Amino acid sequence: MNKFDRQSSSADIQALPDDIAEQLSRLPGEVISVDDAPSIAPQVPLTSDEVRTIVVSLMLTMFLAALDQTIVATALPTIGRQFQDVSSLSWVITAYLLASTAVAPVFGTLSDIYGRKAMIITSLSLFVAGSILCAIAPNMPMLILARGLQGLGGGGIMPVVQTVISDVVSPRERGQYQAYFSSVWMVGGILGPVIGGVFAEHLHWSMIFWINLPLAAAAIALLLPRMKKIPVFHRKRKVDWLGGVLLMASAVVFMLVLTWGGTRYPWLSPTVLAMLGGAVALVVSFVWHARRADEPFLPLPLLGGSVVPFGLMAGGCALGAITGLTVQLPLYYESVYHLSASEAGLALIPLAAVSTCGAAIAGRTMARAKHYKRVAIIGTSWAALCGLGLTLTTLPLWGLLTLMAAFALGLGTTFPVCVVSVQNSVARPQVGTITGALNFFRSLMSSFTVAAFAAILLIALGADVPLAGEHRVAGSIPAIPVEDMRHAFRYVFGAATALMTGAALCLIMMEERPLAGPSVTKHVEMAE
Repeated sequence: MNKFDRQSSSADIQALPDDIAEQLSRLPGEVISVDDAPSIAPQVPLTSDEVRTIVVSLMLTMFLAALDQTIVATALPTIGRQFQDVSSLSWVITAYLLASTAVAPVFGTLSDIYGRKAMIITSLSLFVAGSILCAIAPNMPMLILARGLQGLGGGGIMPVVQTVISDVVSPRERGQYQAYFSSVWMVGGILGPVIGGVFAEHLHWSMIFWINLPLAAAAIALLLPRMKKIPVFHRKRKVDWLGGVLLMASAVVFMLVLTWGGTRYPWLSPTVLAMLGGAVALVVSFVWHARRADEPFLPLPLLGGSVVPFGLMAGGCALGAITGLTVQLPLYYESVYHLSASEAGLALIPLAAVSTCGAAIAGRTMARAKHYKRVAIIGTSWAALCGLGLTLTTLPLWGLLTLMAAFALGLGTTFPVCVVSVQNSVARPQVGTITGALNFFRSLMSSFTVAAFAAILLIALGADVPLAGEHRVAGSIPAIPVEDMRHAFRYVFGAATALMTGAALCLIMMEERPLAGPSVTKHVEMAE
């Protein structure tokens, strides 16, 4: 087998078909085999009906993962009573979160090696198997283990679905579809707690897991017959299992630090510090290994350049801001505005729903504007200004909700621009790898922000208050004066403002590369 790299064999690359040569020439320093080139197939045009059917099936697949992020929360008290174990309830959520975060880059990379079909089947199979084991779990330890298995599948769904979208839709048009998937997460986030509560109260808590079976069957029935029509861009190569294990282990330990720090153990306790040191050691080992491996699990050059690091940071800051606020705002609504737990949940809808509108606006703009990055720069700057208003003013509930909706509108513009820009900056055979890394980094940022916002509140209040939703008894409001809570949340809103300012700066510094796909002129003519 004759090996070549970009510099030594440019003639060989030029001898290949144009679309394959272009993709291989953009691989950052990897050694590529000429024999591997045929596996990178030219994109076969799909009809609009085929694309629409594939997108619908992918949306249903992603809805499974979105629903299981929230559907369990309202059923936890019922589960705790049945198993007579309340102390371990938080692990029902934590096990899923740990597993799904750790495997996101794994599934992304493996989809670039073994193909999208194999990985979507694997992730859905793990998810369904975990759901069945959760439903029949005889005790709490088995339920927690089953949730971990379910998280392995759920964590693979997100990057693989986003990668399949990149295979069937051009970058210029992809932003619109990313907005559709943002709406799926919004619907799942809203319906999840409602469905979970209804099942736990009127049927049985196991129904929150049994419902995944018909949904998964419908997704597979829609998707698999059409997978053969999806263009193939994966490249078979040796799997760097050691690198993957080091990356997953570092993620799990770091997530445990963020989960336990300030709740189960003090931040400066020997346990937390030892775990943090272990996470750093694992990261250093991963970097050391990746620099020396012939084909590393996650090529470090892929994370450099003028697009990827800024796109990762901007997307991470935006998702961290909305996640941190979603977790902590119910406490603010209940203690300051005296809302009930259900009313506080409804008050979160402007934050979740309007961010989807922002994503839709950005997606449509990307398909029509040459300088597509500007909509996200304007949006994040607007969100930072709204966050500053939340920080500096005291508002009635309707005013707060209005300003929060305006904040979410600007924040939502970040997601499609970051995802598409990052995918557009790498070669086709590496889209799955970079998409997995993107989801991995965003999950870590979300967890870090939740922990940071909780720490900010604890410091500002000067009290040991259970702040995160799963650590606080439903309906209980800490006995803290309203003005003290208002003052403490100014720092939280200030932190969210800083995150959106950081996102705006990252987008400004990110290179705006031309997007492949129908020209802007064509879109304008179609609109007219």
